[in-house]
Amino acid sequence: MFSLDLLMVMIGLIILILGVLIGVAFLTLLERKILGYIQLRKGPNKVGFMGLLQPFSDAIKLFTKESTYPNFSNYFCYYFSPILSFMLSLLLWLLIPYMFNMIFFNLGLLFFFSLTSMGVYTVMIAGWSSNSNYALLGGLRSVAQTISYEVSLALILMSVILMIMSFNLLFMSKYQEIIWFFFLMFPLSLCMFSSLLAETNRTPFDFAEGESELVSGFNIEYSSGGFALIFLAEYSSIMFMSMLFIIMYMGGYELKLIFYFKLTMISFLFIWVRGTLPRYRYDKLMYLAWKIYLPISLNYLFLFMGLKIFLIY
Repeated sequence: MFSLDLLMVMIGLIILILGVLIGVAFLTLLERKILGYIQLRKGPNKVGFMGLLQPFSDAIKLFTKESTYPNFSNYFCYYFSPILSFMLSLLLWLLIPYMFNMIFFNLGLLFFFSLTSMGVYTVMIAGWSSNSNYALLGGLRSVAQTISYEVSLALILMSVILMIMSFNLLFMSKYQEIIWFFFLMFPLSLCMFSSLLAETNRTPFDFAEGESELVSGFNIEYSSGGFALIFLAEYSSIMFMSMLFIIMYMGGYELKLIFYFKLTMISFLFIWVRGTLPRYRYDKLMYLAWKIYLPISLNYLFLFMGLKIFLIY
C-alpha cells in the first residue's frame, strides 16, 4: 500500500514538472507576443499556427547547440550552477496546496524562504565561476538586490501569516472566502508585487542586465543548455510568484477556471511592466527597498499585531 502511494506521488510530481515546463514554454511565447503588440509588430507568427510551436523550436535549438565555456572559468561550478538554479525553481512548485495524493506542507512559507535564499547562491556562483568582470559585477548586483528585497518580502508575508496564524498555504483560501486580503491590505499587496518583480530580476529592476555596461549580467558567458536552464528557472519562478500572489491576496488556491484566469492576468502584468517601464537607477532601487518598503511593511505588521491583540482581549 505504501509503495503504491509513493508511486502515485512520483507520477504526480512528474506530471507537475511537465506541466510547469509546458507552462513556461507558453509564457515565453505570451511574453514575445505581448511585447510585439506593445511595439506595434506581430511577434512570433511563422512556426506553427500563429507561432504556437515557436517555444519548442527554440528549446530544440538551444539544447542541440554546442556548449562553450571560457578557458579560465571554474568549470565545475560554471557547469552546475544553472542546473542547481533550475532544480531549486522546480522545487518551489511542491508548495502548491495540492488537494489530492500530494505532499502537504504545514510550514510551506518557511520552505519558500529557504529556497529563495538558496537561489541567491546560484546567481553568485554563476557570476563568479565565469571568471569574467561583466558576469561578476552582474552577479554581485543581482545578489545585493535579491537580498535587499527578501527582507521587505519576509515582513510583507509576516502580515499575512499573522492574519491566518499559520504557514500553510492551504488555509489562505479558507480565510479569504468573504473578502480577499487584496482589499484589506491594498498598499501592502502593491509592495508585494513590486518586490516579486525585484526578486525575479524583472524590469524595471533588471540591473543584472544593464546592457550599456554589463552586457547581459551574470549569464553573459552561458550559451546553449546552460543559458536555457537559467532562462527556464527565471520564467518558472515568475509563474510561481504570480501564483503565490494569487494565493495570498486574491482568494487562495482553488481548482476552478477563474484561478487560472487570475494566474494568467498576474503573469501578464509582469510582461506589461516590462513593455512599458524604463529601468530604475540602482541607488533608487536600494532606496526603495530600505527607505520605503521596509517602513511600510513594518508599520503594517505592527498594525495587524495590534488588531490581533485588540480582538483577542
